[in-house]
Amino acid sequence: MSLFLEFHLIQNFAPSNLNRDDTGAPKDALFGGQRRARVSSQCFKRAVRLATGGLELLPDANRAVRTKKLRDLLVGKLAHREAEEAKAKIEAALASAGLKLKDDGKTEYLLFLGEGEIAALATLIDQHWDELVVSTEKRSKKEAKAGVAPEIGKKVKALMDGGKAVDVALFGRMLADLPQVNQDAACQVAHAISTHRVEREFDYFTAVDDKGDEDETGAGMIGQVEFNSATFYRYAVLDLHKLLANLQADRELALSSVAALTLALARAVPSGKQNSFAAHNPPEFVGVCLRHVAPMNLANAFEKPVAPRRDESLSAQSVRELAGYEAKLAAVYAAPQDQWLTLDLSGQWPKERGAAQPSLQALADSVRELAAQALPAQGA
Repeated sequence: MSLFLEFHLIQNFAPSNLNRDDTGAPKDALFGGQRRARVSSQCFKRAVRLATGGLELLPDANRAVRTKKLRDLLVGKLAHREAEEAKAKIEAALASAGLKLKDDGKTEYLLFLGEGEIAALATLIDQHWDELVVSTEKRSKKEAKAGVAPEIGKKVKALMDGGKAVDVALFGRMLADLPQVNQDAACQVAHAISTHRVEREFDYFTAVDDKGDEDETGAGMIGQVEFNSATFYRYAVLDLHKLLANLQADRELALSSVAALTLALARAVPSGKQNSFAAHNPPEFVGVCLRHVAPMNLANAFEKPVAPRRDESLSAQSVRELAGYEAKLAAVYAAPQDQWLTLDLSGQWPKERGAAQPSLQALADSVRELAAQALPAQGA
């Protein structure tokens, strides 16, 4: 049976510019015929990954890094070897697997690798150190260019299995040169959109030269930055069976990942322009639903935008609209055994529609327990 954990968040941000487009303006989108504020899924996924690390929600060994500087990372792990020689050996080993380095020593594109994979690759290079520089007289041009026996290239590819990195298991990866090590994401994240119509605003600012002379009365610098303020609907869905498979059937790690994701999604705030706006606003509502048939994004609850009212916040109205739309949709599409857990500061989510939690940590613990009950025990 399908098992999907859905995360539904209502989050109001104070004036901010969390995610910019190519002109520096806050990203937006048309939805329901109205202009909405938007924060991209990629932006929130990065914020989630950073929150997971910053809050130490998972061991370093089960995390990943996205970088072009793989050679430098490996040189650091081979510190007992001479650095320049290590660079040559690393380049040969990577080339044998089809990963090319540019003249500056960086890979041609960002690699998303688990810390365990990087450590295993360093160990492999160290173990085959003497084989990485071989006579090329009896080898083909392709083998001579790589400088190593093809068996080492096969070993490099074999160890790139995700390394039980939760980031990779959740969000997947695509390596153009090594399609056999690609991994489909267990977690899908939607672009966050405002539940209401928005307009861009402009902050015209000036800066004064602290060391200016008395006759220098004007500003030392002037400029403007665009911003907005919006109540967002955020949605993510996690395929529990896919997560377990991506983590090589490590059930305990999968359950820890579920709890960590619950905490990180609520804690994650994009870093864009935060030194200027400090919009550190946690969600008013976090709802988690275990679905047994198919996932359901509830963004259409806001196809007709919520309208500002003097007597009620946009957040409270948004939670109420979300609850009403979910009830209508669930009556047609949901399974009877679907379950909700909620953390609701707005007081608008019906109490009979899910077990209310007193804190974020309590919610994460309850979500983990819900997943544990749904996922089969190892050996079962």
